[in-house]
Amino acid sequence: MSTSAKVALITIPTVFAGALILFIVLALGKAGSSPAGDGSDPAGEPGAKPAVPLVTENSHLLADAGKDAPVLVEFLDFECEACREIYPVMEDVREEYADQVSFVVRYFPIPAHKNSMNAAIAVEAAAQQGKFEQMYQRMFETQLEWGERQESEAPRFRGFAEALGLDMGAYDAAVADPATQERVEFDFEQGQQLGVQGTPTFFLEGKLFQPQYVNDITEALDAAIAARK
Repeated sequence: MSTSAKVALITIPTVFAGALILFIVLALGKAGSSPAGDGSDPAGEPGAKPAVPLVTENSHLLADAGKDAPVLVEFLDFECEACREIYPVMEDVREEYADQVSFVVRYFPIPAHKNSMNAAIAVEAAAQQGKFEQMYQRMFETQLEWGERQESEAPRFRGFAEALGLDMGAYDAAVADPATQERVEFDFEQGQQLGVQGTPTFFLEGKLFQPQYVNDITEALDAAIAARK
């Protein structure tokens, strides 16, 4: 699990069409030291404005609702258990709000996770062929198979790319290209500048957002949408 996030699931049914009745506790408290090792609070205080851009030209959008829509940014690690736990929740939320909110994903591979960088590089290599979302989903859907392994899972990730029908020559070249890892490190370094210490870390409308329940997410999105009208 991430150094600073734990997710506890309460198995109550979810209904996102109409009324939200799933309650999932997101204990986004601090647990352990920061990857940056500076001991500061994750992303500062809730509501603090970031010092560096939260969205850049190369940021990956899972849903683009347009320039006038609220923006929710998630820093994540594909080997983080908490990110895997919240993944299906965020998929449901994204489906519900895809035409009203822009959802942005940024890489934050925790150094202690042996395959988090390999996974991010594989996703970024797939993104170069227009398959970011598909590889992003494959990583979380299979994390239980490869997470916490000490040996490299790069061959497994290559298999994912092949199953997605990618041009494998181009994929292999992208994985080997230092620029691909540099792209991942760009997100990680900007996350550190923003004070991100663990995953998942969210920012809504440019401010740190620390939800405790699914309702917190949807209510905040509703408020952000209303504020734009």
